[in-house]
Amino acid sequence: MGLGVVGGGVVRALAAKRERIVAQIGRPVSVRRVLVRDVERYREALPPGVALTSDATELLDDPELQIIVEVMGGDDPAFSYIQKALHKGKHVVTANKDVMARHGPEVLSHAAEHGVSIRFEASVGGGIPIIGPLLQDLRANDITAVNAIINGTTNYMLTRMAHGGLGYAEALAEAQRLGYAEADSSADVDGVDAANKLAILSTLAFRTIVRDTDVYREGIDRLAPADFTYAAELGYVIKLLATSCMAGGDVQARAHPAFLRLDNPLANVDGVYNAVELEGDLVDWAMFQGPGAGSDPTTSAVLGDLLATARQIASGGGAPRPPELDRDLQIQPIGLLKTKYYLRLRAFDRPGVMARIAQVLGDLEVSLASVMQKEVDLADGLAEIVVTTHAAHEVAVQQAVSRLAALDVVEEVSNVIRIEDGAR
Repeated sequence: MGLGVVGGGVVRALAAKRERIVAQIGRPVSVRRVLVRDVERYREALPPGVALTSDATELLDDPELQIIVEVMGGDDPAFSYIQKALHKGKHVVTANKDVMARHGPEVLSHAAEHGVSIRFEASVGGGIPIIGPLLQDLRANDITAVNAIINGTTNYMLTRMAHGGLGYAEALAEAQRLGYAEADSSADVDGVDAANKLAILSTLAFRTIVRDTDVYREGIDRLAPADFTYAAELGYVIKLLATSCMAGGDVQARAHPAFLRLDNPLANVDGVYNAVELEGDLVDWAMFQGPGAGSDPTTSAVLGDLLATARQIASGGGAPRPPELDRDLQIQPIGLLKTKYYLRLRAFDRPGVMARIAQVLGDLEVSLASVMQKEVDLADGLAEIVVTTHAAHEVAVQQAVSRLAALDVVEEVSNVIRIEDGAR
């Protein structure tokens, strides 16, 4: 289902690797039908015997088709098609992060009810094998934290902004030109994609239901060259961090720009690469890294799931047991987060301004770690002020930001970024 960049890659790879697949499985894997929006649209040559259709029922109602590969993307109608395929006893391989983030528990339950498998390695991390390890190799661990860079588009943009001096608009245009970003890149730059993937990882890691709407998110559109300059001066890099953890018996999940220390392994994950770090009671920590954007990594993950499903069918084995989501944990609101913060403000260059800023923060028990006055614009008498704090509660910092913005000596609070000081 779908013959875009990934769907076309899967069809071509199956044809090119036909003999190797037969050797591995003992029988061929043949593509019979491909669902597309418009069968009249010109497409490159398909392998012999592959029929195009715009009618999903030709796949769903065909009793000879054993596996449905869904690479359409989006929630609707993909979710409906996946559920119908499972209901009709067909195994499903999907790369759909939207469906799995919003409806994952229902899909898993539906597959188990009908005795078929649902595999979704390609929904997170491109070519990084992470779903499989969570479901198998690390199953004995009690996972306590997930820290990840899981959007290749934004990671490429942030790398270019940090090392190439590009502004946000320039970095986005370059990513689009190189094929790392879609024409409509809002899901990437607004943090939606990272939040969806984190919801999937968190559900499996903590054995509880975490949906996309449970993940607090912020995008990268407010980041400016000055933030990267000051981050470097302070010994940090800026990444779009997707992180979740066990916090006081609850789950805390968030995706947003963050300052990472230079000695944090995630700080060195650049370009279109992704990385996922897991913390567990037995493994201590493990990190998975690889390409996260582009057709080939996703094609690799889809093919891996497809061949695992084919081996399962060929051997006569039953569908793998679905993951146990046996913990009913609550999602902690972002206001309870306690971490360090970076604030960048534009304020009038007058005596007493620093004291007023410090007073606002002090009244809300936000302790200052450093205050720096940077460049002054002589034309309008404004100075840029950079503030870092000691660990403080999110709710207090947000109240402080509102009060600072209301001061007559502050023109604007230009940015607020959380500082993650953990390092390996």
